[in-house]
Amino acid sequence: MSPRIAVPTGGSVSPRAGGGARAAREGDGGRRVRAAPERGEISASAACDGSARNARMGLEDFTDTQRRTKAARGTEERGLSGAFRFARAEAVIFAAWRLPGRYVVLLRAGSGEAEVRGTVRALRVRAARRGYPSELLHVFSLLPAFLVKMSSDVLDVALKLPHVDHVEEDAYVFAQSIPWNLGRIVPPLPGTGTYSPPNGGDKVQIYLLDTSVQSTHREIAGRVLITDFQNVPEEDSSHFHRQASKCDSHGTHMAGVLSGHDAGVARGAHIHSLRVLNCQGKGTVSGTLIGLEFVRASLEAQPSPLLVVLLPFAGAHSRVLNAGCRRMVQMGAVVVVAAGNYKDDACLYSPASEPEVITVGATNREDQPASIGTLGTNFGRCVDLFAPGDDIIGASSDCSTCFTAQSGTSQAAAHVAGIAAMLLSAEPHLSVAELRQRLLHLATKNVVSMAWFPEEQRLQTPSSVVGLPAQLGPGEGWGMLLCRSVWSARSGPTWHATAVARCAGTEVLLGCSSFSHSGWRLGEHMEDKEGQKQCVAHNAFGGRGVYAIARCCTWPHTQCRLSASSQDDYGAGCSPQDHVLTGCSFYSPVAVLGDGGRPMPGPSSRPGGCTTRPEGTAHASCCPAAMLECRVKEHAAQGSATVSCDAGWTLTGCSAHPQGPGTLGSYAVDDTCVAASTPGSHTPRAVAICCRKQHLADVTHAPVSVRPQG
Repeated sequence: MSPRIAVPTGGSVSPRAGGGARAAREGDGGRRVRAAPERGEISASAACDGSARNARMGLEDFTDTQRRTKAARGTEERGLSGAFRFARAEAVIFAAWRLPGRYVVLLRAGSGEAEVRGTVRALRVRAARRGYPSELLHVFSLLPAFLVKMSSDVLDVALKLPHVDHVEEDAYVFAQSIPWNLGRIVPPLPGTGTYSPPNGGDKVQIYLLDTSVQSTHREIAGRVLITDFQNVPEEDSSHFHRQASKCDSHGTHMAGVLSGHDAGVARGAHIHSLRVLNCQGKGTVSGTLIGLEFVRASLEAQPSPLLVVLLPFAGAHSRVLNAGCRRMVQMGAVVVVAAGNYKDDACLYSPASEPEVITVGATNREDQPASIGTLGTNFGRCVDLFAPGDDIIGASSDCSTCFTAQSGTSQAAAHVAGIAAMLLSAEPHLSVAELRQRLLHLATKNVVSMAWFPEEQRLQTPSSVVGLPAQLGPGEGWGMLLCRSVWSARSGPTWHATAVARCAGTEVLLGCSSFSHSGWRLGEHMEDKEGQKQCVAHNAFGGRGVYAIARCCTWPHTQCRLSASSQDDYGAGCSPQDHVLTGCSFYSPVAVLGDGGRPMPGPSSRPGGCTTRPEGTAHASCCPAAMLECRVKEHAAQGSATVSCDAGWTLTGCSAHPQGPGTLGSYAVDDTCVAASTPGSHTPRAVAICCRKQHLADVTHAPVSVRPQG
């Protein structure tokens, strides 16, 4: 029996089996290309060569395969057997899996230890005669075989040795786990390691505004409706070669990440593709707006209450584009956008800077900010949360079975759009504001390293990465009071310069605080302006600017009101019979606040009122008490004091005490209140107001008098 040569996949051919190989070639048109993996199986080899272009679930670029197979066919015509030509072509396809220079030599059945050692000696001697060294790495006891390190130029020597049956190049094998990004957003099922989201987002329509899409790709076939909308600028070079695979590249990958059969997030969502980016990935503000008009017209013709619009691109700040996105949200659409890949403040770009949209930054597999090319993910107060966006495997437009890895905030936004579709499918009546709060509530908290960002952007940038439990139901945010912090831009450095923070959509302002890196601030106040409550912070003389931080919450059918102090009582409070205090603000128009402003606890730690000194003004946020209960928690510590709400309670108000020049201010991080002060100054005290849905059928509130402190 003649010895055989095996390619890394484990298959092998015999040099004298040319007839069988020819039959195989005739059966497939003379070209052998590896079949696609089984659906649901994604090999970790996808990126083993480090090339995004060739990271394809173990598949190569189809065009490259054709070219190299033709080259192999030409080699055969120059004298090599058909079977060896086939082995060479297969070896090219799996070149990334090879371990060059390492071979397993298998002897014929029945060979013993003596034959193995004799073959090793003979191979080393004959290789040395040709000037090639060899090294025995291992002798197997399971099989009559050994592992040797040697040059491929002496393969023919090994094949001619008397007892040799088979020579196989060593190769990598790979764990068949799900792609890292899917395992990151939904924990794999124990024991199976499979991606098992709570649902497929089947009830939701996702409108993707991107490049064109290769809808025949096996990942998205039957899942994407290619609309007749197209509004793109001409490519900016007469030498640009318009190639279908290049024109479809970004959009195809986005569609695959959204709902791909094997690598998609929401595999049941219905995708509608609109072309607003050309083959170079460029579009226009006007083209995007016309695309949004197309979406609106489609909705008017066939209303769909569950709609997500994905805008996976970024441009310079545009008030017009932001206004168009805001109008879509007002119509009930969830608009998810990319933060941008410029390693810059996302508020400088559109549509990322629009407060009503959900803006997504990108992280890598270590949950750290993604570096993208020479730059990286955008950051800052306009980013709502982060999502996987580095080395994301998805459908490639190079062929109908090809896969590739791409990176960017576009990929991150696609993850959030897919999760939004699943949340809406689970709870169709969620408003856009409630959906955003749910995303933040379910995200993994405090995992993104702030050291990557500029120091002045660290407090405003979120540290959460999107996530979703395997099952959705009570206890995962359903029926809870949910809140988030919204930071303003920094005010100017002049005396009495103001910064304003507002809530989005149907969110309710329940608390307000301020922060200054210099500590020179006049405090903050809550006000109702043109029917919308807002948080206003005031800069003090000598200050370098101040931030306002609004505590924005979703609580259905809540009608809260503001109560201001007067010169007679030096404080503000709520009607104890029917309202509960959710937040305080303190402002002095003439001097930096002293130690008088703070929320005061009443009976059973319930917040009783907001006290201040005579020179200051206090504002209280008062909400109906029928379905809400609140309490005060506080903690003091040197430098920076923190206090967190207990499980099941939500932070609505956060204050620092005292309010002197050494106190930088206070801000909320998730459900933790932080009060910071300059080194060497007085010890700050963080005072939190924590609220939750009322569990007691009948609660009485004793009246609390408000008196100045100190």
